[in-house]
Amino acid sequence: MTDLADSISAGRPASFASEPLHKVLDIQGMTCAGCASRLERVLNADDTVQAARVNFALERADLDLNGPVDDEALRALVERAGFSALIRGAGTRARKEQLSRLEEARLKDERHLLMTIILCAILTIPLVGQMVRQMLDLGGPIPASLQFWLALPVQVLAGGRFYKGAYKAVRSGGANMDVLVTLGTSVAFVYSAWVWLSGDVTGHLYFEAAAVILTLVLLGKWLEAKTRRGTATALRALMDLSPETARLVTENGPQEVSVDTIQPDQKVLVRPGERIPVDGTVEDGASEVDESLVTGESLPVLKNVESRVSAGTMNGNGALTIRVSAVGDDTVLARITRLVESAQGAKASVQRFVDRVSNVFVPVILGIALLTFVSWLLAGYSAEAAMVSAVAVLVIACPCALGLATPTALTAGMGAAARSGILIRDIAVLEKVQPVDMVFFDKTGTLTEGHPAIVSLMSEDIADDDLLRLAASVQQSSEHPLAKAVLDLADEREIRPVRAEGFEADAGRGVAAHVEGHRIAIGNRSMMTRSGVSGDLCDAMMAKVLDGKASEPVTLSFVARDDQLLGCFGFSDGIRQTSEEAIATLKAQGIETGLLSGDARPIADHVAGMLGLDEVEAPVRPDQKSLAVLKRQKAGHVVAMVGDGINDAPALAAADIGIAMGSGTDVAMETAGITLMRSDPRLVAASFRIAKATWWKIRQNLFWAFIYNIVGIPLAAFGVLTPGFAGAAMALSSVSVVSNALLLRGWKPAFDTGGTTKE
Repeated sequence: MTDLADSISAGRPASFASEPLHKVLDIQGMTCAGCASRLERVLNADDTVQAARVNFALERADLDLNGPVDDEALRALVERAGFSALIRGAGTRARKEQLSRLEEARLKDERHLLMTIILCAILTIPLVGQMVRQMLDLGGPIPASLQFWLALPVQVLAGGRFYKGAYKAVRSGGANMDVLVTLGTSVAFVYSAWVWLSGDVTGHLYFEAAAVILTLVLLGKWLEAKTRRGTATALRALMDLSPETARLVTENGPQEVSVDTIQPDQKVLVRPGERIPVDGTVEDGASEVDESLVTGESLPVLKNVESRVSAGTMNGNGALTIRVSAVGDDTVLARITRLVESAQGAKASVQRFVDRVSNVFVPVILGIALLTFVSWLLAGYSAEAAMVSAVAVLVIACPCALGLATPTALTAGMGAAARSGILIRDIAVLEKVQPVDMVFFDKTGTLTEGHPAIVSLMSEDIADDDLLRLAASVQQSSEHPLAKAVLDLADEREIRPVRAEGFEADAGRGVAAHVEGHRIAIGNRSMMTRSGVSGDLCDAMMAKVLDGKASEPVTLSFVARDDQLLGCFGFSDGIRQTSEEAIATLKAQGIETGLLSGDARPIADHVAGMLGLDEVEAPVRPDQKSLAVLKRQKAGHVVAMVGDGINDAPALAAADIGIAMGSGTDVAMETAGITLMRSDPRLVAASFRIAKATWWKIRQNLFWAFIYNIVGIPLAAFGVLTPGFAGAAMALSSVSVVSNALLLRGWKPAFDTGGTTKE
């Protein structure tokens, strides 16, 4: 188990923060991908906007601005394109309130839409019934006047929605799905009304076609909205985890206050069964905390004094007093939410192709419909037959499925990953993961527990306690796991560090500072040689310490005063119980594995042998880790790097995919494309699986979206499909794409389901 607080440290890296010139707009009024493409063109054409990305599935627009822009000006810009916008406020609480209002408005619209569908269906059933009777030769049509008065309310109630959308689209110089539906149903209705009013008793009436099309398309829009709303549940669930109040510890006892008023370093009391409202450190009490909704960890984690906790996690059966380290937008939960939200709003390269298709889709369909009408006339058929086929073309063609294919799959996949403790930075990562065939691991804190303890201490010409005092004095300024082990042993022996000056860290080698007038250096063999200590002396001491310890990996850290070797510490860091399974899973997928460690070669070889790693490079400095990655890339491999420390950042950046373990530093996570909220190396293979599953779902959706149109439009043009059937097929296309994407919501790592998961 791992503390969630160890999963993302308290700082706020730039990559997680909201950019000062970035705005998120919730858009209302979009009916298809063509609307999103048109709005995106309008926004990008404005001088104040550097770049705009409009997501039809999430009904939002992400704007990168060239400078400060008034919210009213942005709203006016969106309204000129025929839509309305709500500007996202700053802060998690403000965003929660806005999303709640939007959800209420959407639910209200869904209810109104459902009532309209029910009324339209009641009016349409008699029209469909007469068709069935005629097909079965059980009777003739109902009177034309009754058909008209049954179809007219449907044309007004259901059609009004599409007329309004078509008007806005045409007014702003574009065309969308509403234009296609409006043209198709209006032609069928007006033609039928003209035949009836002209008294032509031989002409066929198509009132039922117009009514059926509108009712079915409206039903499809309702189903689409209902299922599409389900894809955003992961993001909303994350936001809902953050409590709005907390019990502030004061001189007069605990007082319930708004979380927004709490400041770092204050204390809050969390009672049993309550959700923790802040990030912080436990100062009093002990309890098991359920972190599953944030990290995906299924079992509660024991928290006691000095344990770090995170906002959004659920306290168990004990009371906790927590010293606050972060609140509001600075908490781990808020940063996760921003990362998931940002990733969901991104676009894949394939989506940009879809956007280009959507831009010309409606004009092309209008041209095909006109060509169909003219071709039927030239072939000698009646204007009525030509009209029916042209209407079928207009009705079956819909860019909605194309626009929904990528974002719905992306939202569902990344939401499922986040619930399992896997944070994917952006959609580009999904594309890069596909060909990965080599994974390098750091050792300490990645394949090992990251909590080393001192198992041996050797000193020369100095007492053990004096050696420990000097080392602790230097290490009190360091946050390295080995430094903590030294300080823990000093505390256990009641040895108090003294003041150290001029602290300096040499990444990959060690640390140094001046204590009692002498330069004290602590680190590996390379650090000692830099301090003027003979390498042979280090080797001799290493041989003494490692003698008889071949069964366990021991990391050595030497101590020198000026240029004199004083002694060394031997640290043992247990291998994670899940590391062997993690390596075996990757190898079963055909992926090679390797170890990049700053430890001595014997130690690295020992760990690699225990876990079955394919290759080892040790000892290596941070720059050499990145060179090892580049070397593999030049050999034709697609490389992922897994690490948790500052010294891993160069390799994480150099790799095709950087993966930061949850116990790591902000620098590692800022550099990585994937962050694992649990310190469980099995999540590496799981992250590959969900990335591949999401990418495969995107391809499936795009296939079905294109195939509907590629097959349906020719069938409609050749008269095989009736307008009514075309309307049903068009509605089904969007619903099937969204429903297919929603299948990802149930994804979990195989080891969390107790077996093999179908991914």
